[in-house]
Amino acid sequence: MNRYKQLWRGILAGALSEKIGRRIEESEVVTEVPPRPELGDLAFPMFPFAKALRKSPKDLAVELAAAVRSRGGEAEGRGLAEAAGPYLNVRLERPRVTTEVIREVLAEGERFAWSRDNAGLRVIVEFSSPNTNKPLHLGHLRNDAIGMAVARILEATGAEVLRVNLINDRGVHICKSMLAYRRFGEGRTPESLGQKSDHLVGDYYVRYAQWAEQDPQAEVEAQAMLRAWEESDPEVRALWQTMNHWAIEGINQTYRKTGVRFDRVYRESETYLLGRSEILSGLERGVFSRDPDGSVWVDLGAQGLDRKVLLRSDGTSLYVTQDVGTAVQRHRDWPFDRQIYVVGNEQRYHFQVLFQVLGMLGHAWADSLHHLAYGMVNLPEGRMKSREGTVVDADDIIADLEELAAAEIRDKEREAEIEDLPATAEKITLGALNFYLLAPSPYKDMIFDPKESISFAGATGPYLQYAGARISSMLRKFAERAERFRGGEFRAELLVAGEEWELIKSMAAFPETVAQAARELNPSLLTTHLFELARTYASYYHDHPVLHNEDADLVVSRIRLAEAVRRVLASGMALIGVPFLEKM
Repeated sequence: MNRYKQLWRGILAGALSEKIGRRIEESEVVTEVPPRPELGDLAFPMFPFAKALRKSPKDLAVELAAAVRSRGGEAEGRGLAEAAGPYLNVRLERPRVTTEVIREVLAEGERFAWSRDNAGLRVIVEFSSPNTNKPLHLGHLRNDAIGMAVARILEATGAEVLRVNLINDRGVHICKSMLAYRRFGEGRTPESLGQKSDHLVGDYYVRYAQWAEQDPQAEVEAQAMLRAWEESDPEVRALWQTMNHWAIEGINQTYRKTGVRFDRVYRESETYLLGRSEILSGLERGVFSRDPDGSVWVDLGAQGLDRKVLLRSDGTSLYVTQDVGTAVQRHRDWPFDRQIYVVGNEQRYHFQVLFQVLGMLGHAWADSLHHLAYGMVNLPEGRMKSREGTVVDADDIIADLEELAAAEIRDKEREAEIEDLPATAEKITLGALNFYLLAPSPYKDMIFDPKESISFAGATGPYLQYAGARISSMLRKFAERAERFRGGEFRAELLVAGEEWELIKSMAAFPETVAQAARELNPSLLTTHLFELARTYASYYHDHPVLHNEDADLVVSRIRLAEAVRRVLASGMALIGVPFLEKM
C-alpha cells in the first residue's frame, strides 16, 4: 500500500500547503489505517495541522476533503476522500487498485516486493560461527535462520551482501575436547564408531567437563595445551588438525541439509595473530596499557564500560583479540559499508568492547558495525548446556521433525498426492524450522516446541506450504478445464467480496513489509504478514467458490487473484527460507 500512501500524502501535502501558506512536506502527513474496513482504507489525522490554522481537526477534515475534490485529486489519487471526525479518510478505487496490484505481482513474479532502497550498499552478515568442539545445536539453527533471512531481505532491497562464517577453531575451549580425546579416546574415529564426525568431537567436550569436575588439574592442562598450540607444538597441532577436520566436515553436512551457505569462511586460527599485532600496536601508541603481570588491558570507563583484558599475561589471545583481527582482515578483503554480527544477546558486552577497541585503534569503519543481538532459544524443559550434554543437536531435531512430517502426511492419507515422501518431509521440516525460529522477534527469547512447529494448522511453515500447494492444485485444475472457461476475461470490478479486497491490500502492502524488515533486521515481520495473507485466502477460498462457477469472467478473475496470492507467498517464503511446495 506504500505507493497509494505516498500518492495521497502528496495530494494532501499540496492541499495543506495552500491552506497554511507554507510548504508542507509529505513526511509531515501521517498515515494510519482506519480501525474498521467500512471507514476506508487510509486515514490521515488532522491534529498536527489544525492548531496552525486555528481550526478544529473536524472542521479541517471537512474543508480538506472539499479542497481535494475541487482540485481533482481523487481521480489522480485513485480513491475518494471524506471527512470522518478529526480524520480525513480515503477509500481507494478498488477496481483500479486491484488491476494494478495483480498486474504488478504477476509481471514481477518471485521478485515482487524487491526494491532498490539499499542499492550500492555493501553489507557483511556474519552468522552461525560454530565452535569446532561440538556439533551444531538448536541455538545454531535459530542463528542460521536469522542470518540467512536477513541476508536475503537485504539483497531484496538492493544491497550487495557477503555471507560470512567465522569458525571458532582455536582457544582453550577447543583444547578441552582435544585434551579429553587424547586422554580417553584410545584412537577411536568416526569411521570405527560409525558416528557422525562432529558428534564424536562433541562427546569429548562433554567428557572433559565430567573429568574437570573431579580433577582440578584438567584446567591447568587445558591452558598448557593452548600455550603449546600457540607455540606450534607438532603433536598438538596434528591432533588439532584431525579433530578440526572431523568437526567441520560434520558441521558442513548439517549446513547442506538445512540449505545454509556462505560466500566466505574465516577461521580464528588464521586471524588471531593479526588481532594480537593490532593490540600490540595500540599498546605502543599508548592506546592500551600493560599490567605488572604482562597482560594488556583497555580502560573503557569513560564509555560506561570497564577495564578489559586484551592479551593474557602469558601472551595468549582472547576472543576479543581475535575478533579484532577478523574484523580488520575482512575490511581489507571486502571493504564494507556495514557489518552485521548475528550473535546471541548474552554477548552484548563483548561486542560493545570490540567496537570501542576497533574505534580506539583508528578504524573509522568501526561505526558501521552492528550487533544483531538475538534472544536465546530454549526447550520447554529449560535452557540447554553444552558442557553438561543437555544440548539438543541440530541433526537430532531435523531427524525427529522429518519423522513427524512424514507421519502427518500418512495420517492425512496424502501419500498418493506426493511423488517423493522423504524429499517432501525434508522440505516441510526446513519450512517448519525456519518459520518457527523466525516467527518471534529476533530480539526476544523463545521456546522451541517441535510438535507445534510441524503442525499443518496455525502460524507455522507447513501452514504456508499447504496454502501454496492448495492454490497450485487449483491452478492445475483450472488449466485442465481451460476449454470450459474459454473466452473468460479478467474483470476487477467482479472482485467485490470483502476478503478479495483484503487480499489485494495485503499484497500491495507486502513490499513495504519487506522494506521495514530490512530496516529493522526483523524477519518476523514477514512471517506475520505471510501467515495473515495465507489465512485470509483460506477463509476466502472456503466461502467463495472459484472453479465451481458458471460465470467464466468471474472464474478467470478469481484465478488471477489466486495466482497473485501464490506468487506473493512464494516470494515471501523464499525470503524466510520456507520451501514452496506444489503438492503436499
